[in-house]
Amino acid sequence: MNTQFRKGVLEICVLTLISKKDMYGYEIVQNISEVIEVNEGTIYPILRRLTKEGYFETYILESSEGPARKYYKITPEGIENLNRLKSEWNEFVHAVSKLLND
Repeated sequence: MNTQFRKGVLEICVLTLISKKDMYGYEIVQNISEVIEVNEGTIYPILRRLTKEGYFETYILESSEGPARKYYKITPEGIENLNRLKSEWNEFVHAVSKLLND
């Protein structure tokens, strides 16, 4: 997949995943990697920025499989942002599809 396409959709992908359930960083990377080639170095800066912007809260949970993990939980502001991005995305995809298929 084109790198610029991938960069443009990662924020909405991260928000969508965490809106479904709280997740830790590596889990997010694994889920996105199932459909889009991505690495940790791309996702963690997005997580930090979205947390700083108030779209996520974080908490630490002990893990039986290793060190404690930082989990991300979407905030009400994060849900609002996700809904706005989804709306913009759907409008964008519709417009591009119209151009490509007309």
